[in-house]
Amino acid sequence: MARHLITSALPYINGIKHLGNMVGSMLPADVYSRYLRQRGHDVLYICATDEHGTPAELAAKEQGLPVDEFCAQAHDAQKAVYDGFALAFDYFGRSSSPENREITQHFARKLNENGFIEERAIRQVYSPADGRFLPDRYVEGTCPHCGYDKARGDQCENCTRVLDPTDLINPRSAISGSTDLEVRETKHLFLLQSKLQHEVEEWVARHEADWPQLAASIARKWLTEGLHDRAITRDLDWGVPVPADTWPELAAEGKVFYVWFDAPIEYIGATKEWADQDPENRDWKSWWYDVDTQVRYTEFMAKDNVPFHTVMFPATELGVREPWKKVDYVKAFNWLTYYGGKFSTSQKRGVFTDQALDVLPADYWRYFLIANAPESDDSSFTWEHFTATVNKDLADTLGNFVNRVLSFSRKRFGDEVPAGGEPGEAEAKLGEEIAALLAEYEAQMEALQFRKAAAALRALWSAGNSYLEEKAPWLEIKTDKDGAALTLRTAMNLIHLYAVVSEPLIPATSAAMRGAFGLPDDTATWVTSHEAKALASVPSGTPFTVPPVLFAKLTDEDLATYKERFGGQEG
Repeated sequence: MARHLITSALPYINGIKHLGNMVGSMLPADVYSRYLRQRGHDVLYICATDEHGTPAELAAKEQGLPVDEFCAQAHDAQKAVYDGFALAFDYFGRSSSPENREITQHFARKLNENGFIEERAIRQVYSPADGRFLPDRYVEGTCPHCGYDKARGDQCENCTRVLDPTDLINPRSAISGSTDLEVRETKHLFLLQSKLQHEVEEWVARHEADWPQLAASIARKWLTEGLHDRAITRDLDWGVPVPADTWPELAAEGKVFYVWFDAPIEYIGATKEWADQDPENRDWKSWWYDVDTQVRYTEFMAKDNVPFHTVMFPATELGVREPWKKVDYVKAFNWLTYYGGKFSTSQKRGVFTDQALDVLPADYWRYFLIANAPESDDSSFTWEHFTATVNKDLADTLGNFVNRVLSFSRKRFGDEVPAGGEPGEAEAKLGEEIAALLAEYEAQMEALQFRKAAAALRALWSAGNSYLEEKAPWLEIKTDKDGAALTLRTAMNLIHLYAVVSEPLIPATSAAMRGAFGLPDDTATWVTSHEAKALASVPSGTPFTVPPVLFAKLTDEDLATYKERFGGQEG
């Protein structure tokens, strides 16, 4: 089987992430990773907290903590939430690790040796009130492109344009709020992306036809506008330091690398962190170095991260002139909005992941988010839509099917799967339908079409309900007890099939469904077409239990409570 390297956009260390962050990167990466593992592939899913840059320093200052202590605490808090969402990372690292520092400095030295880094004197914003140069995110102001008045000096959150601090209109210090700013000369390192433009264009051209249109169009837009040389150092106390053996003057001034230079390298750094935990059995370079055709690398991210991963980081890797693995497929997502407005970490608008877990277990959220993933366009979260989806798909279609089958069988036949007669025409027809629906589900998962995959899974669940309604074992048992037993045994085999194939989306529920049956050697990781047609993996005589209600049906009172707590409209 193929080897699959999977990464998702690194969640920034500053604050718990909202549902939009979850569905735009980590959750679909987890779903895909789980699916591939079940199909027998060798998978490594790597992620990490992105810990450098100005927001970390500002947040630490606000909390009265040293920045390294703040980041350590925030990393643990985020990891706890991701554990709550059942994200099965192979490793969840930290961009402040020694491994990332080592590899980032290596990349910088190699780029310098190859003529792609240049030291330049630039004019930069200086705040007399703060007594320091202000890096990009320490400067706030009005975006010159869209007029958004809370744009940061590196990027406008509203229109996603990349900015320099000096581009902003009416700039102010993010530290003190002072508008008494000056522009002074200082030295920084620049990555000469303009010299790599042609190579990046050729590389993108070889891949963009396979990428989603969103990822390809964003990469092409950046290339059409032309790659500009970009400063890759900042005046900060927290970050990967510029190596003194190569740039002694800048190192003495305390320069560190720009967060967007070191953060993508952390994918490699986190893999080395993973390997360093068990060096005798793990080889990080076997995933990253000189493995172009041996590893398939898939990245998951929202559209605002796409330029950095399809253009800037590939330019860095190309300029190093070493055979580092580059991404094969970029799964890009649009925005998940909250009642039509943006989720916003900085403005505390929308449902955040820790709050979501306070409301309902993870599987409710996992299913809803994947079933409504913002793939072809933006999608909107509303409590009305969430409640309707939970009730229709999870409570009624899946949960009710499992409960009514197991409860009725236990009541009429006891605590073991009944035998009944031999499968007939209805069962043969069902088997063909299930096999076809399973093939559709597999095809959509392979294509990374998550909404369509969820729809195919829902169709699998619905097929069981249709079969049950057609056979009506509660009526059948009055005239044909063996026939009713066959119906229930077939339905129980459907439950087991659902347990296996639903695991990528709803792992806790899948475990509960599988655990209902006392199969001594239940090691199935997937269901073949033949097995789907036969529906015989749970034989008669197998003991079973009726699990607790899988999904609670949400009421109008629940809906009112959610809207009161979180708001039912933008803002």
